[in-house]
Amino acid sequence: MSKSKNYFDKVHVWGAVWNYSALLMMLMVPVASSILLSTWPSLGIMGKVIATLAPLYWVTGIIEVVTYVPMLGAGGTYLSFVTGNISNLKLPCGLNAMENAKVHPNTEEGEVISTISIAVSSLTTTVVIAVGVLAFAMVFDSASNNPTFQAAFNNVLPALFGALGASYFAKHWKLGITPVICGVLVLFISPATGVGVLMFVTIIASLIAAFIIYKDLWLDDFKAMRAKKKAEKAK
Repeated sequence: MSKSKNYFDKVHVWGAVWNYSALLMMLMVPVASSILLSTWPSLGIMGKVIATLAPLYWVTGIIEVVTYVPMLGAGGTYLSFVTGNISNLKLPCGLNAMENAKVHPNTEEGEVISTISIAVSSLTTTVVIAVGVLAFAMVFDSASNNPTFQAAFNNVLPALFGALGASYFAKHWKLGITPVICGVLVLFISPATGVGVLMFVTIIASLIAAFIIYKDLWLDDFKAMRAKKKAEKAK
């Protein structure tokens, strides 16, 4: 228990250090640009923009933390927030790794597998992006503007999520119907809904559907058990 506590204490300490460091580095980019160009934005305009956008991002940020931590664990979540691409890379990678390793989220084994898989995913993504930039820098503009390849570029994320989601839907189709329907309804009502909010809504829908399915199965088992007892008594 003490070793586990010590591990999670270190994860939270270093996770906070690297997240704050990454935030500081991102803020230093516009500061450095302003210093080099001797041009600073108007505080009035910045205040208006922040007042408009901050409430939206605060809500999304809180929802993402509540959503991702139970699935990826502390270490995986800290790594994901530093490296980015959570919903389209880190989250599928972590969940798929835990499923292949036959461990569950929010356990010590799941914490370790999730952290390792997301770390490897981050390194792999960096290498692939570097190779892609060097290899396709000369032809990327012409390829991306070519109508022949435009459809492929526009459907990269749907193809990724379709391939990853197909196995889950095939195994747990009863559980997958409800969040898909809820997600479609939310996008139909508000097409501009953010990914974090949409994921939170679909996860809540999944939990409700899982509870209902569990209750139905539990009632079926209970009825079957009572019927078996009555049959035994009748004999």
